Amino acid sequence: MPHLLAPLLLALSLMIVPASGQAPATIDADSEDVKTLNLQGRIGDLELVREGDELRVQHNGHTLSADEYLAMIEMQQQRRDAGGPLFKLFNITTAFGILWVAIGLLGQVLFTGRMVVQWIVSEKEKRSIVPPIFWYMSLAGATMLMIYFIWRKDIVGVLGQSTGWFIYARNVALLRKTRVTVTRSAAASDETDDHTLAPGQ
Repeated sequence: MPHLLAPLLLALSLMIVPASGQAPATIDADSEDVKTLNLQGRIGDLELVREGDELRVQHNGHTLSADEYLAMIEMQQQRRDAGGPLFKLFNITTAFGILWVAIGLLGQVLFTGRMVVQWIVSEKEKRSIVPPIFWYMSLAGATMLMIYFIWRKDIVGVLGQSTGWFIYARNVALLRKTRVTVTRSAAASDETDDHTLAPGQ
């Protein structure tokens, strides 16, 4: 998977560099460095610096050796394994990650549900109909999926949802504009009827 390539490729590149002879530093599993380590990024997001003959990684304002970086990856894996089946299933390392996955899942439910709603309404009317709720569900679902794909750094998902998002937003805007026009027309019609029926007119 793409998000696993970054740490693996980095590990391979660091392993072929001659060892500096220094013992690996002790990494605190609860440190901010470990918590903020992002393994979802692309290989181009890694900041590599060379100090003499050693290739190191820039992370969170610190320069890490190969052993230190690999130790942080190992702790992230241990954190994921300790989280239970859900952490493994959703490939997350913190409870906060569940929120992002929930946003993506809810967006997908809305996206699928809009088609079910359109189908039910069409079957009820015995003709093809696109109800207003279809566009609202489309806009909400696309927004949530875009947020999820941005978090996952999935450019294909972002592009796929962003193009449709403008169409959904435009249709929602047209629906709201039509609703305002109909409301004003109804109010004007009621006012005309009141003047017509008023005594002495």
